[in-house]
Amino acid sequence: QVQLVESGGGLVQAGGSLRLSCAASGSSAGINLVGWYRQAPGKQRELVALIRGSIARYADAVKGRFTISRDNAKNTVSLQMNSLEPEDTAIYYCNAVSIFGRDFWGQGTQVTVSS
Repeated sequence: QVQLVESGGGLVQAGGSLRLSCAASGSSAGINLVGWYRQAPGKQRELVALIRGSIARYADAVKGRFTISRDNAKNTVSLQMNSLEPEDTAIYYCNAVSIFGRDFWGQGTQVTVSS
């Protein structure tokens, strides 16, 4: 079992930055893929970014503004978000997928971008 805890959300003005962190505990050694998803009010959860090893992928909406990184020694994955826009307002969730294909989710952290 893997537990994921997000932190770093908050309220920021448009154009500002936030850094989200996700700390993994439990049987995290078997984690193969980690990512960030978000869900805005009235919308479906969508992929923001994911990383496997050193390879990262981003949603078109955040390319060039967000950067995902992983620190295996600290069992953390971070999402640096720059040039934030009101459209980025959502609950952000950390996701991890094990080598056995099991999905794990954090409880989410709110990001609100004011115009």
